[in-house]
Amino acid sequence: MKDVELIQHHFPNLTDLQIRQFEELKGLYEEWNAQINVISRKDTENFYERHVLHSIAIAKVMMFSDGSRIMDVGTGGGFPGVPLAILFPKCQFVLVDSIGKKIKVVNEVANALELTNVIGIHERAENVDGQFDFIVSRAVTAMPAFIKWTKGKFLKENKNEFKNGIFYLKGGDLSEEMKPVKKAIQYFSISDFYNQEFFETKKVVYVRN
Repeated sequence: MKDVELIQHHFPNLTDLQIRQFEELKGLYEEWNAQINVISRKDTENFYERHVLHSIAIAKVMMFSDGSRIMDVGTGGGFPGVPLAILFPKCQFVLVDSIGKKIKVVNEVANALELTNVIGIHERAENVDGQFDFIVSRAVTAMPAFIKWTKGKFLKENKNEFKNGIFYLKGGDLSEEMKPVKKAIQYFSISDFYNQEFFETKKVVYVRN
């Protein structure tokens, strides 16, 4: 199984529009990657597994309610934010990175896919205005530092199955890194959802605000 078939296998209820958007993703990133290195070149042949499927593992833990606001911190070229925005067209996504050329790619990809629920912002997370139901990220820093970056960024009202907080994609042994965190934490092994070897040690970490 390869390319979009991999996504459809794990998410069989995609609309025709979502399938088309996922199909177009790889070509768009290959085009931009030739100009600006936003994803590892060795990963491009495993693009749907290592970038798209990994990003939407968060949806295997929780489906965001319509109207939810989500910020992706340290999004790079748009992961996990862009695949999640395709999957949740009725949620609003703010994708943030401190490197301007990466945010240029995010906005160009979003425009090409006609993703009206995505805004890319060239800024540090702590300087972004607004509050969110959830903040997502893919291993940009150790969790204690990440929590500091996102302080004060959560809405008070909860409208999802999980209380507002962080969904973080991270691999390996997290016990030492998470010791200083004094908030409620849950770990979800991605290998419970996907059987590819790449996900063997990968986790979705939920930290309640």
